[in-house]
This record gives sequence, structure tokens and C-alpha cells, in this order.
Amino acid sequence: MTLGWRGTASPGLRRPSVLFIISDQFRAMCLEPDGDPVRTPALDALAAQSAVLTNAVSNYPVCSPHRAMLVTGQPPHENHVPYNVNSGTAPEVGLRPGAPSWAQVLRDGGYRTGYIGKWHLEAPTAADAIHGRGPLEDGRYWDAYSPPSHRFGFEFWHSYGCNDQHLTPHYWVGNAPRERRTNINRWSAAHETDVALEFLAGARAGAAPFALAVSFNPPHQPFDELPPSYATDYADLPAEQLLNRPNVDLASSIGREAAAIAPLYYAAVTAIDEQVGRLLDALAELDLARDTIVVFTSDHGQQMGSHNLLYKNVPYEESMRLPCLIRWPGHIAPGQQPALFCSLDIAPTLLGLTGFADSKPVQMRGTNLAPVLLGAEEPDAEAAATYYCYPLHPTDQDIRGLRTSTNKFIARLSAGDGLVTECYDLRKDPYELVPVLDPDVNSLWAARLVAELQTAGDDWMGLSALKELANA
Repeated sequence: MTLGWRGTASPGLRRPSVLFIISDQFRAMCLEPDGDPVRTPALDALAAQSAVLTNAVSNYPVCSPHRAMLVTGQPPHENHVPYNVNSGTAPEVGLRPGAPSWAQVLRDGGYRTGYIGKWHLEAPTAADAIHGRGPLEDGRYWDAYSPPSHRFGFEFWHSYGCNDQHLTPHYWVGNAPRERRTNINRWSAAHETDVALEFLAGARAGAAPFALAVSFNPPHQPFDELPPSYATDYADLPAEQLLNRPNVDLASSIGREAAAIAPLYYAAVTAIDEQVGRLLDALAELDLARDTIVVFTSDHGQQMGSHNLLYKNVPYEESMRLPCLIRWPGHIAPGQQPALFCSLDIAPTLLGLTGFADSKPVQMRGTNLAPVLLGAEEPDAEAAATYYCYPLHPTDQDIRGLRTSTNKFIARLSAGDGLVTECYDLRKDPYELVPVLDPDVNSLWAARLVAELQTAGDDWMGLSALKELANA
């Protein structure tokens, strides 16, 4: 089957199905040959059959903002998700009914759609404090029920808002009301794979295509919420082998903490790999593999001690870079694909690959990379992804930036320091250890960031100061 680049399928030919797998906080380095010392045989086999997007990045490397962009193709100032969604940010923060969605386009086009696992885009209500996970130690509650009208085109539903109880997860299934959740005593990723296998069993070669999203929460913390059979897989590795990036100070307190959690983090990665293998085996056994686009990715990575940081939501490569494998046998050539690919591009690219490029909602801002993946166009060497980080508190930094396939420019605005910028040449300095200090280079990048923000209609508070730098 061949799809036209403009998004029209050849007459009489069936559109491809989609299996979209996302694993929370799974960093790109876990799948790189010289990266983290973690075993991922199923994903390695998938990578050998896939386009491996080496410049896939999260525009906003934290859960809800990335997921909102993934679903809608809209930036945070348009999709109403500039922060993680919880009771402290609700009701202002949360995906609004009527937002554009790639799943809605596919469902309207005859696809059987489904969502399994973590959602984290619904604004919690007071009732969610009772029927969901409940308040955490700081009094906030994150888990939320999504009514059928808030599912953005996903018809089959086996999901929850945000709940990090990996060994005792719960779900809202189908049209069950908020008060009737389903509690499970099984590792969440294994259970979600079980449900996905049942969904796939209902699909048959030659039938209507499906689009299924499977959203695993691990390897997100708590890292010890893991089946015992995996927990000791990496326990004997020394810190120098566990954390092999040169931007990690193993003697620091953060470095020591990262070394302590790394064995469990990697164990969860290997456990996720096993679940991905189960899904891929099912596609093969059901004779669905050839006509199914498989995507494996994440919402962000994790610092693991790099730059003396542990988690995410920072503009460094360990957080921003995403694993991204896209397989479509006979259509997408396997191998490394250097095209820049970001959170905003996922929705329009899925529509492009499935033949719905012409049906892309006008509100979607991302770029359709299907012509590049299918070999009809060359990558845009000048493409840039905007980095976002909104201040939740008055003392927080308000950050914007640009990440291209070769460079990174970050502008931080704070009450105490004003505008502070950083620039990195990622070809010469992939670990971001030596900022580029040339004022002319920084002025050029400042000017480009100004242009990108203005084009996007992002009225960032630091624009005036950034313009001064651009004109310096």
C-alpha cells in the first residue's frame, strides 16, 4: 500500500493501523548503543526495523504539557496545559473539550480507537480526591476521572489520570462512572499489556484499521514499585558503569542518589521492554505487523545525575531527548533518521502517515514529518523546536529556548537575575559542558527565538529583554 504525501489513500487500499506506545520518563540514552547499560532486546529488535529519530525532543519535558502537545499538536499557550495537571493547578489547567486530536480525526475516518494506561490531562475535581488516588503528602491530588466527553476521540478506554501505585493500579473502564473504578493487583505495565492484547485480538487483517495508544507509567518513580523478579537485575553494577555520562559527578550527593536509583530505573526499563516484546509478538501472530505503524517513544527523559540534577523539566539533553522508533514495513526505511521531531509534530505526523494529512485540524501547529519518513522529502536542516517552561511560583524561572539538530539556545527569565541565556553547539559539545560565549552567536540565536515566539503568538514575558539581546 502506498499513501500519497497529501494524505489521500490510493483507491481500494486499506489504511494502516497504529500502535502508539509511550513509556513515562524513559530516556533516549537507554536505547543508544553507547548509552545506558540497560538490556532492551525487544526494543533493539524494533529499532533495527524502524526509523530511529535521533533528534526527537520534548518541547516541555514534563508529563502533562508534553502529552497535551502529543494529542493536540498545539503549544501550551493554546492547549491550556502549561503545567502538570493536579488539584493545585486545576481547573485552569487541563485539556479542554473540543481541542484538536489526532485520535478524533482517525475515529471520524473509520478507525477503531483506544487508550490504555496513564492519561494525566484531566483537571481533578473534588470528587477525584475521594474516588481516585486521593491527596498526597502535600495535600494535592493528581488522579482524575475523564468522562466520555473528555476522551478526544479515544473510544475504547481503560485509563486513569495520574497514579504512581505501579503494583496496585486502578482504572476507569469504558463508560463506568467515577464511583466505579477497577482495582488491579498486578504490575501496571503488565496489566495494561494484557488489556492491549485483548484489544488487538479483536483486530484482524483486512478488517477496519485501529489506532491504539498504550501509555506505561514506569520507569517513572517510585522506582521500587517493581515486580521482585526484575529488582536485582542491575544491583551489582558499579556507579561508574551505571552512570557513564561525563556530565555526572558521582562524588556529589545527587550523583550518589542517582547511582542508588539507577539499578531500579534500569530494571523498570528492561521490564517495559518485555511488555513491548509481548505487543510486537501479538502483532506478528495476528498477521497485523505489516499493516501496522508502530511508534515507541516517551514524554521526557531523566537527568540521573547529569548537570547535578536527578529528574526532568530542564532543558538538558537527558531530559529533552526522546527515544523514538517508528516502524512501518515496506514504507518507512529502517535506519537513523536525523530529522528534528518534537512533541508538536507527533499528531500531524500520525495523520500524515495514515493518509489524513488533508484532515489535519487547522489548530494543529506541528509539522507533518510523514513525507520525510516515507522518503519523499529531505529533512529540514533549519527546523527548530521551541523549549517551554512556565513559572508556577513567583520565584520560578520563566524559560523559552530553541533546539535544532545541531544547537541549543536557552533564555531564562527570573525576578532576581533578569534574562540569562545559554548557547550550546551539540555537535562539538553533546554533553552541554561548555557554553558558547561569543556575543554575536548569542545575539543571532536570540533573534531567531524572538521570531519563533512571535510567529507562534507566544507573548512571553522575556520578549523585550530578548529583543535587546538580539539587537546588541
